[in-house]
Amino acid sequence: MDVDVAAEVLAGSILTGLAFIVAVITIVIINNIFHKYWKTVNLWKFEQYPTRFVEPGELDNVKKDPAGSEVKSP
Repeated sequence: MDVDVAAEVLAGSILTGLAFIVAVITIVIINNIFHKYWKTVNLWKFEQYPTRFVEPGELDNVKKDPAGSEVKSP
């Protein structure tokens, strides 16, 4: 490896590292700007409904068929 090639590799490595640092700083600044002014977008809203337990009268209306699945009585 010649001195010229080694100098180019060293300069390229330094410039690549500086470009990476500048890119990270830019992303952090843009993220902070978005975080300050951006309203959250909820695509899915998971609601937890209150738990309801079966009452004894409702158990009489449910019977099992021979296949094992539950069938509601008329």
